[in-house]
Amino acid sequence: MMSKRLILALGLSLMGSAAFADMTVQLGGGWDGRKVPAGQHCHLSGGKGSTPPMTVSGIPAGTVWLIAYYNDKSYGPLSQNGGHGTIGYPVKGATADLPAVPGMTAKLPGGVRVIKPARSTGDYASPGYLPPCSGGRGNRYTVDIRAVDAAGKVLSELKNVDIGKY
Repeated sequence: MMSKRLILALGLSLMGSAAFADMTVQLGGGWDGRKVPAGQHCHLSGGKGSTPPMTVSGIPAGTVWLIAYYNDKSYGPLSQNGGHGTIGYPVKGATADLPAVPGMTAKLPGGVRVIKPARSTGDYASPGYLPPCSGGRGNRYTVDIRAVDAAGKVLSELKNVDIGKY
């Protein structure tokens, strides 16, 4: 009896995983997932960075927001849950072009909004997205993207999409 429950639970979890596996992302604007493009780092390192523009495909029906959680996987305090800021992009349809939005500001274009500002403090504090700011030490920057419906339910998720090292 226990093994039947385990098999059923495993089967249901695999079905749920398949639903979460359909969304894909393509970086644009010179972002290749390996190296942060020149000038796309924070002002403390002489840059004027923005989020990478992205094309997201396979967006589930009913999605009204793509929520992007930007992280620095090499720096523990900002390594998860949007340590470098959480940005919401309004979307319609199965494919969406997410624009680059400026760092270090909460004033964003086209209905894009700051869901949660970066958790950085002091000179690194940002009311929105904090661009890569490691000073060029090779930190690994990623984004997690969640497709969310009008009720706030997560319909699909991409985790640890590499946006580049700096």
